[in-house]
Amino acid sequence: MNDPMGDELRPLLAAVAAGDRTAFEEIYNRLKTPMYTIILRITRDKSLSEDILQEVFVKLFLSPPVTAKNPRAYLFQMARNLAVDGVRQRQGAPPCAGLDDAEHLVYRPAEDLSKKMDIEAALQTLPPLDCQIVSLHVNGAFTFREIAGMMGMPLGTALWRYHRAIGRLRSLLSVGGVI
Repeated sequence: MNDPMGDELRPLLAAVAAGDRTAFEEIYNRLKTPMYTIILRITRDKSLSEDILQEVFVKLFLSPPVTAKNPRAYLFQMARNLAVDGVRQRQGAPPCAGLDDAEHLVYRPAEDLSKKMDIEAALQTLPPLDCQIVSLHVNGAFTFREIAGMMGMPLGTALWRYHRAIGRLRSLLSVGGVI
């Protein structure tokens, strides 16, 4: 399957491998917010999420995945794996978080704050795996096939879990008057 975003990363990764810091900076600027969002939803810890994001980009800088079939998916899978490992090491940290700590990354008008808080609270009610699938699709812009591959599950299971999660979110948010 062709991934336009992954294809755009290939020449940048090759440039990073050749020592081009500008290409590295461009990759960082493109991926930092969606990657941080996914990491934060898994770790629920701002400091740990920042450390993991930094670790992903240090690994990228030291060893760019120039031969990866889908470099974007490879990088997000690395971030997800490091986040899960980080949660395991900290034991007891909830496995799925909202974006309250990421407020500084994206401007949100004041009138959207209430909706945002309702959505984040609803996301936290999802099973951790469902929350990760929703976040990978919505924030990471991954296809369900890519998500299934990352999560090690059949495509049908990824689709089913996503649609079940979205249904639950719709139900929770319609009761609260958000949608």
